[in-house]
Amino acid sequence: MLAKKSISALKRERQNQRRRDQNRGRRAALKTALKRIQTVRTRVEAEKLLETVQSTIDRSARHRIIHRNTARRLKSRLAREVAQLR
Repeated sequence: MLAKKSISALKRERQNQRRRDQNRGRRAALKTALKRIQTVRTRVEAEKLLETVQSTIDRSARHRIIHRNTARRLKSRLAREVAQLR
């Protein structure tokens, strides 16, 4: 026999599912952005992409997909890599 769930438990399940789906999408967008900038070979293309990738990183940190210090580290490393490109 299945136990009945309270209304609040059912609502909590709906909220958790919605957040899980949103977090998956945000994490996927972050990974895609990071891969896209790593495949770029010219400095001009990388500089164009850098701003949008940094924005994606900031958004991920704001939504707590990644820690804010991780976001800072990623942005710093990306900027350094772009600066070293020719």
